[in-house]
Amino acid sequence: MAFVQRRKGPDVVGSFGLLQPLADGLKLILKEPISPSSANFSLFRMAPVTTFMLSLVARAVVPFDYGMVLSDSNIGLLYLFAISSLGVYGIIIAGWSSNSKYAFLGALRSAAQMVPYEVSIGLILITVLICVGPRNSSEIVMAQKQIWSGIPLFPVLVMFFISRLAETNRAPFDLPEAEAESVAGYNVEYASSMGSALFFLGEYANMILMSGPCTSLSPGGWPPILDLPIFKKIPGSIWFSIKVILFPFLYIWVRAAFPRYRYDQLMGLGRKVFLPLSLARVVPVSGVSVTFQWLP
Repeated sequence: MAFVQRRKGPDVVGSFGLLQPLADGLKLILKEPISPSSANFSLFRMAPVTTFMLSLVARAVVPFDYGMVLSDSNIGLLYLFAISSLGVYGIIIAGWSSNSKYAFLGALRSAAQMVPYEVSIGLILITVLICVGPRNSSEIVMAQKQIWSGIPLFPVLVMFFISRLAETNRAPFDLPEAEAESVAGYNVEYASSMGSALFFLGEYANMILMSGPCTSLSPGGWPPILDLPIFKKIPGSIWFSIKVILFPFLYIWVRAAFPRYRYDQLMGLGRKVFLPLSLARVVPVSGVSVTFQWLP
């Protein structure tokens, strides 16, 4: 990100600053955890763990290669959407259990941001499922052997990517913990301890996690980019990893290139633009598919 913005980055710890994340993690682990005296202690400690664990549990249905998946469920995509939607509870619990009006107002603002974009994501997934057919993650990838769904549904997948930016609180939609504000939102009472680190780890884990379904829905999952013999020698898990890395690169690129939205702009984009557009896309796609009997 420093390279994109043409500035100096954290390049002191390790070669090219590669050990800086480890140094930050060690610093947060060694810090003393401080809890507000009037907080609900059990919920206050449980909230960051819940947020982080949900990002790990959802990986069970992400296929890295044919047969290389922990749970090849027939409702894999719906399970992934349901687990990602539960992340709002960790934020609400963190704000409420802190017994602080600033943390609670920040949690309500975060929840209000996440809900409309989750509805848009659900409608976008319905559009993709109408075209692809199966809800199994592996079968969705296999259904794209002839053409990637990202080609005919490119506008929908752009909306999906932007909605994921907002739903995972990534820039330019990172208003819940905007560092430019005097109060950092729902995690203000965690005082840069391990609880705060788990919240940020959960966000980055969600960022990488959501790159999995983006890869399965858009660039065709684990099959190679071109149907060439030399590309087929590379394992599918390697191709999947290469495609997944592309999306965190886009996340960081967007963060470095675009300024932060105002809150009214953020909510207007979700409720007045993405929600009507995603709903309007479902109707013609389903109508055309039924009329011409193109349903898979």
